[in-house]
Amino acid sequence: MTKTEDLLDCESKYSKHELEESAINLVAKVWSYCDVLRDVGVGYGDYVEQITYLLFLKMADEMTKPPENRPAVIPKGFDWQSLLAEDGAALEKQYRHVLERLATEPGVIGLIYRKSQNKIRSPAHLRQLVELMNEQQWSGLGIDVKGEIYEGLLEKNAEDVKTGAGQYFTPRALIKAIVCVMVPEPGQTIHDPACGTGGFLLTAFDYISNNYEMNVKEKKFLKESTFSAIDLVPDVVRLCMMNLFLHGVGDKKPLVQENDSLLSQPSNHYDMVLTNPPFGKKSSYTSIVDGKKVTESQTYERQDFWASTSNKQLNFLQHVRSALNINGTAAVVVPDNVLFEGGAGETVRKKLLETCDVHTLLRLPTGIFYAGGVKANVLFFDNRPASEEPQTTKVWIYDLRTNKHFTMKENTLKVRDLLDFVKCYNPKNRDKRKETERFRSYTYDELIKRDKTSLDIFELKDESLIDLENLPEPNVLADEIADNLQSALDSINELRDNLKSK
Repeated sequence: MTKTEDLLDCESKYSKHELEESAINLVAKVWSYCDVLRDVGVGYGDYVEQITYLLFLKMADEMTKPPENRPAVIPKGFDWQSLLAEDGAALEKQYRHVLERLATEPGVIGLIYRKSQNKIRSPAHLRQLVELMNEQQWSGLGIDVKGEIYEGLLEKNAEDVKTGAGQYFTPRALIKAIVCVMVPEPGQTIHDPACGTGGFLLTAFDYISNNYEMNVKEKKFLKESTFSAIDLVPDVVRLCMMNLFLHGVGDKKPLVQENDSLLSQPSNHYDMVLTNPPFGKKSSYTSIVDGKKVTESQTYERQDFWASTSNKQLNFLQHVRSALNINGTAAVVVPDNVLFEGGAGETVRKKLLETCDVHTLLRLPTGIFYAGGVKANVLFFDNRPASEEPQTTKVWIYDLRTNKHFTMKENTLKVRDLLDFVKCYNPKNRDKRKETERFRSYTYDELIKRDKTSLDIFELKDESLIDLENLPEPNVLADEIADNLQSALDSINELRDNLKSK
């Protein structure tokens, strides 16, 4: 088995059986208590958030004891032992004081507990959760197992459609395939401007750890300086910080910022950017005019942008290009409308083809994201020095969508579904690529002549259009129709906004 396949199959220093059994059993145990809390109004997201608070306290307490005997990082009187010593209303009061105090601490602690609140109002339920967490010796578990446990909780949280948490969770099989073909290396700087729960960063960390022999200096750089990330949502930043911490990354200084990546031109530049920006196409804000709420499109005016638009995905694509070092590489998940929209979309595509080597496009199947009706792609490109000639010579498009049908439960996207893409991508020698039924190439001249420089290209015949018995489920068709109509409406609204501004 090659190292690429090894990573895709999630092998590690733990046997697969041991890793899965330890993680799955503990996730099931911790998650089972959520059913009790849900009955008293504590949702999935709030439950995972409270586990994050308590788990950090428990692990910090364990680290002060043999065999580690580390100095306490949590102030005395606001630590795990202070919770164990209380019960009833006194426990609820102490927990509230703990959260308030730790939110003022510097570094990783303050970031995890920033704006934290107790969402478990029943002292009895809080006591049960504390006891449940106290039963497990977390520091005795390997980093792989702790990380897998927390990832399992995040994934279960993402499955809850009502909370909308799925928009922050990219399918891990897809992330692993992307990281495999991007081939991150020791010493590189890797960034995610819309990090969610940190899936891209941690998979890149695993890839580098498993594929390279590193000296002490390189290992230190990997854990403390390789990765950086930004996200707009405070709760998501907290989950990402905890996820990194449990994997042994960024425990010395915060690697994640709570901010809007699009607000300003990046002050730092990176060797690699891996990201799946939010699915929403439009940025907007709400203002009060004559006592009434008015929602207006938000356009980011940045000198480094090729086009001013309220389309969030086009803005993220421009931002990623701007954040790359010269010869830096990027993989960005984008919705279909980024491939074919006119106006600002056409401008961005042309400029991207001219200034970067846009070498690969992966058309993703439907049914792989928790948010329904999403049609997405992964765009791979390398930033290049200024040149009079277009930097893109040929774009290779892999169609993983036509005649592929996935769901979030019965037929989920697996690593094996992406192995052919990884093989066709040929990360070790992209110049030796070969066309297949699903993998076709298009020259720069061919693309620039297409209407609006559209990259929305597919050549496989859709069997569902030929055989009526194989039509997708009605809800899938409805989602696709709604998504297409929304894309058309967005284009019309943007045109209207542009006309008004002139």
